[in-house]
Formats: sequence, structure tokens, C-alpha cells
Amino acid sequence: MEHLVNSAVTDIQISGIRKISNLVATYKDAITLTIGQPDFPTPAHIVEAGKRALDQNRTLYTPNAGLLELRQAAARFVGSKYGLSYDPEQEVIVTAGASQALDISLRTIIAPGSEVIIPGPIYPGYEPIVRLCGGTPVYADTRGNGFKLTAELLKPLLTDRTRAVILCYPSNPTGRVMAEEELKAVADLLRGMPIFVISDEIYSELVYDTPHRSIAALPGMKEQTIVINGLSKSHSMTGWRIGFTFAPSHITKHMVKVHQYNVTCASSISQYAGIEALTAGIDDAETMKKEYKARRDFVYDKLGRIGLEGEKPEGAFYLFPSIRRFGLSSIDFTMKLLEEERVAVVPGDAFSVYGEGYIRISYAYSMEVLEKAMDKLESFVGRLG
Repeated sequence: MEHLVNSAVTDIQISGIRKISNLVATYKDAITLTIGQPDFPTPAHIVEAGKRALDQNRTLYTPNAGLLELRQAAARFVGSKYGLSYDPEQEVIVTAGASQALDISLRTIIAPGSEVIIPGPIYPGYEPIVRLCGGTPVYADTRGNGFKLTAELLKPLLTDRTRAVILCYPSNPTGRVMAEEELKAVADLLRGMPIFVISDEIYSELVYDTPHRSIAALPGMKEQTIVINGLSKSHSMTGWRIGFTFAPSHITKHMVKVHQYNVTCASSISQYAGIEALTAGIDDAETMKKEYKARRDFVYDKLGRIGLEGEKPEGAFYLFPSIRRFGLSSIDFTMKLLEEERVAVVPGDAFSVYGEGYIRISYAYSMEVLEKAMDKLESFVGRLG
């Protein structure tokens, strides 16, 4: 019966990140720097809020768009942090993580034949959804531009079939952040065009040296932008699965229909924990961010000393150094490192063809783990010459 399965599904591959992570699980002695998951526990006060919700039997369906109290808290959060203004009753949806937020956003706006511009290298979760919608991903090669999408790169790719442009910053896998003048240039190019911007800002609370800036806050851009965010990275709540969409009501009213028939609503228990995260825990990310910054500096400096050059990330918790000088493919480099030193990283080709020649290193691990892994990586690189 497999031949009857939708070809759009059979053509999709499992994420390269998950492939390597599943493989690494068979190496019991491996040091893994693969998964983008905070190594901090969910803050205790948030866990207690979840427990209270259980004790109070708050286990029923919530409104499709989510608890109004949580949507209000989310709107206040992005308002106070990033200068965004959204009506919590009409312009905010609580989703089952940022991944589901991305899914309902694209399924709402993409029709067969639509083109979606994606900067590469990029997180592998975008292209499959575009293809499932019958759309065509069009990649912008950012390798020669410090892994940043600029108006100059974007303009030649625009056609009358372009329906959306995806922005992801801070970036997974590179950690790069678009400067305000770069965002303004992209906004000036797209403003007023019949083109949506999907702005994935899940790492917005993990920007190290400058305040996070959303393209939706720029003049005239809110009307054509869908902002995606969530609690996974900012509050170390990956398993709680709480994400958000922020978009004008004329878009949100259609997105909520897709959301309703997709999951009905996000977990009620997680939503009550989310209220606590966005109120009492509004600055919970600060402690984690300071530690990530120290880890970034350590790993970046160490990579430079051992000859793995790369752009210094301004946010998230990833480095994306080049391995091209060794003459190995990213998967061969990764497998050789795993076999010889029991250190696991993600091959760059997991992030589109534009990631070939690089590896992604996650520094969402303790300094002790990072020190040990970097020493092993140094020994490995030394043998490669």
C-alpha cells in the first residue's frame, strides 16, 4: 500500500539533525553537540505553575486560539520587549510550539505554484512545509554575505509568483543577526508588495550584544508580516510545546481555522505554565543568555585557534565553522570525528545544499562538556592537518 501514499510526503526526508542525533544515540560514549535544546531546566516557578494547573484539574480544551490570559501576556511581552503591538483577542494564536506556528502560517498563505524565498543555509523545517503546500522553495545563497539575507540578494529572486519571504534571526544554524539597517533595506524592498514575511524569531531572547529588532516593528510592515515565537528557547520549555503567531487580524482569522483542524488547541497545562513564564518569568532568559555568551566566546576563540574559521554569532547558541580546507564533505567530516573522537556535530548539508562545507556546533551544553569536546576536536583537526 505504500505506493498509494501522497508523493509529496514520500519525497520528504527526515531532518538531517534528527538523523545524526539518532545515529549518535547508538554511541554510548559520544559527546554530543547536536541538538538545539537548552541544557538549563525549566525555571522552577514555571514548573510549579504547571503542577498547580494539574492539581486544579485545568485539563480541558481551551479556546482554539489559546487562553486569553496567555495571549494577553504574550502580546504584552512582545510589546514591552520589541515594540510590537498586537490585539490578543484578534491577532495572537497559541500553538503547539513554533514548528506548528510555522506550519499553520505557511498552509494559510501558500497555494500550489507559490514561491517562497528561503535564505540558505537554514533550519531544515521550512522547505518540507512549503513543498507539502504545493509551493516551490527558492533559496537565496547567503554564504558570500556572512550568512545574512540582504535586499540586494533578495531583489533578483522576486517574481510574480513570490508569495512569502522567510526570515530567521537569530539564525539556526549560523547564529547571525540582521542589523537594523539590513532589516530596513529588506522592508523598503518588500513594503506594499503582495508578499508575506514569515519572521521566525524563536531565538529573540538570546541576542547578546544589541536589542532584538523585529521587521514587524518597522513602518508599514506589520500588515504583511507573520511573527513566530515561543517559549522553547527563551524559557527552556522545549517539551512543553508552546509557540505563538502574531499577525494582523485579517490573516489570523484564517490561520486559526487551520490551527483548529490541526490540533484544536495547545496543551492546557502548558498554557498555564506559559502564563507564568511570560509574567513572573519575563526576564528568565537573562541568566541563560549570559552563560550562552560566555560559552560562545570560549568555543569561538577555541575554533579560531585550531583553524576552524567562521562568522561570530550574535545570538542563538550555534556556531557554523567552515571545514572546506580539509577536502572532506560535511557528512564525511562529521562521521570521521564521531568515529575517531566520539564527538558529534551536525553536518552542514542538513541545512540545505548551501550548508555543505560547514558543520554546526551547538553550545547549549555545559562548559565542562564544551571544553572536553573542543580538546577532542583539536586533536582531530591536528591529525587532518
